[in-house]
Amino acid sequence: MKLHELRDNDGATKKRKRVGRGAGSGMGKTGGRGIKGQKSRSGVAIKGYEGGQMPLYQRLPKRGFNKPNRKQFAVVNLGLIQKFIDEKKLDGKAAITEDALVSAGLVRRKLDGVRILAKGDISAKVTIEVTGASKSAVEAVEKAGGTLTVAAPAAAAAE
Repeated sequence: MKLHELRDNDGATKKRKRVGRGAGSGMGKTGGRGIKGQKSRSGVAIKGYEGGQMPLYQRLPKRGFNKPNRKQFAVVNLGLIQKFIDEKKLDGKAAITEDALVSAGLVRRKLDGVRILAKGDISAKVTIEVTGASKSAVEAVEKAGGTLTVAAPAAAAAE
């Protein structure tokens, strides 16, 4: 076999259908779109339309509810706080507040407050003041000899 003899198997490739290239092409005049009607025109996209049948997106059950005024917390794990203390990005001796977490770069923005979760280990004796915390996070900090106080967010206190 030579390089110029290489070719695809029979039926592996199919000629492209060139629409609207004259009557001799077999796809001239209406170009395979039939006569008249919405779908024969250009710029028509009938997404989700099933010819009068109830569309799939309406046949499926709707579930759930999104609370419009829900609180969204910035989440921080205890393991990350310990890592930042070890790297001297956070001062373990001073009280760790939400502002301290933001300035250290641990949290990008406070949103509706910062919530501490118990993923990872904490060994430093720290004082943490945040908007929210899981029970296991509070227990882990107290076990390490520190305190974790959950304060009401400033926005809620103003209301």
